[in-house]
Amino acid sequence: MNSPQNNTKVYIGIVKQLRTMIEHDGLKPGDRLPSERELSERLGVGRSSVREALRALELLGLIETRRGEGTFMRDFRGHQLVQLLSTFILQDKKSIRDVKETKFLIELDCLWLIIQKAGEDRLLRFKKWTLEADYTDDDFFLEIVTLADNHLFLRIWIILKDYYNSLDLEKMVITKQQYVELIDTLISRKDSEVIRVYRNLRNLSKD
Repeated sequence: MNSPQNNTKVYIGIVKQLRTMIEHDGLKPGDRLPSERELSERLGVGRSSVREALRALELLGLIETRRGEGTFMRDFRGHQLVQLLSTFILQDKKSIRDVKETKFLIELDCLWLIIQKAGEDRLLRFKKWTLEADYTDDDFFLEIVTLADNHLFLRIWIILKDYYNSLDLEKMVITKQQYVELIDTLISRKDSEVIRVYRNLRNLSKD
């Protein structure tokens, strides 16, 4: 008889295989997953094990089953999982502070990476977008983190951003001119000025 620990290892292994297969096949939100039989054959595991792994992914909001149609990838970037988890793990002031600090530190690191890597043409296009577009703070800093060209930072920042937004903190009022000023300091490549302008934008100088 298999122990619970061995069963857990098998289950986690199937979930990892599913993730690898999804990435390999380039499946995107709305795309249909292979049937249980196909997944069982491709992964080399029993259909019941595949069914349990799919059920767990569905409970997490990563996939959805449509009766008579099959199982499909979901666009889970905006789902409520982060908000749900935050009600359990972000209950004390230190946890809240840690989320804020880590998010802001990643944004600062991304600004430094932009100074090192981004060409002036890209920064000028970004400035033009900043002047002309309508956007939120999240939209602006998503552009910043993307421009830093570090995929791991991007993934971590998106998760932290969702946790940060779930805290229901008082929203900072930031003007378009402050965003433009930040881009101008990036164009100038002056590290100290970038830090100063960012701290003012985030109202960190008073902390």
